[in-house]
Amino acid sequence: MLLLRSHHLLLPHAARLLARRAQPLPRTAAAARLRPLRMSASNHSGAGASSPSAPSPPPAPAVPKSRIPFCPACGSPTKLAVPDGDEKMRAVCSSCGRVHYENPKMVVGCLVEHDNKVLLCRRKIEPAYGLWTLPAGYLEVGESAAEGASRETLEEACADVEIVSPFAQLDIPLIGQVSEK
Repeated sequence: MLLLRSHHLLLPHAARLLARRAQPLPRTAAAARLRPLRMSASNHSGAGASSPSAPSPPPAPAVPKSRIPFCPACGSPTKLAVPDGDEKMRAVCSSCGRVHYENPKMVVGCLVEHDNKVLLCRRKIEPAYGLWTLPAGYLEVGESAAEGASRETLEEACADVEIVSPFAQLDIPLIGQVSEK
């Protein structure tokens, strides 16, 4: 998101969120030893339960699944393969051999502050229909992040904004999005 100033009506008391923006914690030796909690569907109360002190094996790598089932160029089915000179699985056309890359979508938006208030929008579509959010949307081809954030804020909240500074960048690889606000 980009921090902005606007002259439009904003919701009161939401600016406290800005003041509470968390700073990254320093990485300590103790924090480096912490490991994520692994859950298992098995029942650990019966016989054959593993010892809690035994180290668990690392999780298996996720098998990539292409979201491009057909070649946009010729319409033939694609298959997952590692193309020559590449190291990742890609959707490759089984007929014409074209390689199709799946790149994350860039989401841009604004954190609009005015008179100690923050502008929020109520979602009118899924996902998260009816919930409050910052004005944001997908970056269009040919736009800078700042131009896209300003456009989305104007489209969604009718707010003409002046960009002051970047606020946050969130990487969400699970759904293939990068959100800059």
